[in-house]
Amino acid sequence: MRFETKVIVGSPDFETRKQEMLALIDRLRALEARAPQLSEQRRARMKERGQMTPRKRLSALLDPGLPFVQLHSLAGYMADGETEEKSVPGSSLIAGIGFVSGTRCMILVDDSGIKAGAMGRKTVDVVLSVQEMALKQKLPFIHLVESAGANLMEYQVSLWAHGGAMFRNLARLSAAGIPNIALLHGPSTAGGAYMPGLADYVVGVKKNGMAALAGAALVNAATGETANDRDLGGSEMHAATSGLVEYLAEDDAHGIEQVRAIVGQLHWNRDSKPMPADAQAPLYAPEELAGVVPADYRIPYDVREVVARIVDGSDFLDFKPDFGAATVCMQAAIHGMAVGLIGNNGPIDPAGANKAAQFIQLCDQSDTPLIFLNNTTGFMVGTQYEQAGMIKHGSKMIQAVTNVEVPKIALYIGASFGAGNYGMSGYAYEPDFLFSWPNALTGVMGGEQAARTMDVVARAGARRKGVEVDETRLKAQFDAIKAHFDGQSDAFYTSGQCLDHGVIDPRDTRRILGFCLATCREARQRSLKPNSYGVARF
Repeated sequence: MRFETKVIVGSPDFETRKQEMLALIDRLRALEARAPQLSEQRRARMKERGQMTPRKRLSALLDPGLPFVQLHSLAGYMADGETEEKSVPGSSLIAGIGFVSGTRCMILVDDSGIKAGAMGRKTVDVVLSVQEMALKQKLPFIHLVESAGANLMEYQVSLWAHGGAMFRNLARLSAAGIPNIALLHGPSTAGGAYMPGLADYVVGVKKNGMAALAGAALVNAATGETANDRDLGGSEMHAATSGLVEYLAEDDAHGIEQVRAIVGQLHWNRDSKPMPADAQAPLYAPEELAGVVPADYRIPYDVREVVARIVDGSDFLDFKPDFGAATVCMQAAIHGMAVGLIGNNGPIDPAGANKAAQFIQLCDQSDTPLIFLNNTTGFMVGTQYEQAGMIKHGSKMIQAVTNVEVPKIALYIGASFGAGNYGMSGYAYEPDFLFSWPNALTGVMGGEQAARTMDVVARAGARRKGVEVDETRLKAQFDAIKAHFDGQSDAFYTSGQCLDHGVIDPRDTRRILGFCLATCREARQRSLKPNSYGVARF
């Protein structure tokens, strides 16, 4: 049935919430702008080399007018060793899903305008994330390559060890029957040489494209040989001599044209069924979401108000609304695609966990994708709830969300703490897509709760020892613990750690959910032709 909103647009509460949310969105956009601004400083140097800038390459690759959803735009933020003011999100990469020659593809672009595209501390995490998504969603994988490789001044053995999985994943994509395409715009040396080496198709740009296990400097240091980079690994050599390059391009623009032609020849959409007919827009504008949800998760609101602004016609069926009422389960459609939604109006109690577990299984039975709208402080605690079987019933919910076979899309739209995060398909439960709103907080618990817990423990310890409590010391401990937890919980920090696929403007939620659902729908329809080892060159 159609939901009747209780939100009064333009009211003082609405305007206060809107301004708080818009301030967070402004912060998001300012952080996202740092990488393009820094990269743009290399425009003149790239022009001298006859090159397009990384974002110009991406723009030329994508089909005009069709959507592109960027992933991990904040990756590396506050993980790169810089201060908050100097930290540059993005990890020298531009990643996302977009359309190339009418085909939905996973696209990875080395941002060579930033430290020559050298890898940051979270670069490997981003690459692994998008490769695994390409494998799961059966998306052709396109990599526009120009990278100085690992930053030797910041070498860490763990990054090298984990980095090998990037090449393993390319082999897995090929063996699964998912084509991966590399376009050599510039250097790709050392381990990075395996990016084109393990691609199914390689386009190399004349004069600039280069792939070698060791550049001239390293060859000289290792063997004493004085070599020339073009002879070692230039695109022309690989096209004529080594056989690494299939297609030789005159320049960046020509190379992108060739990539688009390769994708067009895949006929990747031959199994895809038409999308559902145009669906009715929500009765309540998605733009109102900025004023519907408070920035402070401790202020209650009805998650149905969110759902009414993202589902078709603001029309949904509320499943067992009076049983476990704080856990809200709904059936609806988004852009004509049936979905089940689970949201929170507070902590999850035993009845709510029971209801959610049943609802998840029903959606699995009917092959209906699930959307989890996280805003919960976790599972209920206390004698009453323990005796009611909170552990047992919460475990049923976790079992259901773990083993369900339909697509899962999770959104952190407020708090997502403790085991509530697990039951609501948080990061560890490998949802197909996971995005955060800029007001979201995630972690084992809130900073204040953690600090109060340790305060109680300290006071109990003092009583056992028969000593007087040092209030000044306890206050300092409280403040330090709260700052420690809260400093790691906000959406900007956790997204910087690659614990989601990105932070989004709440007003874009319906559009992005529709894109993600369509991506999952196509993947379920597509038949692959796997082989044993992946495609190798001879």
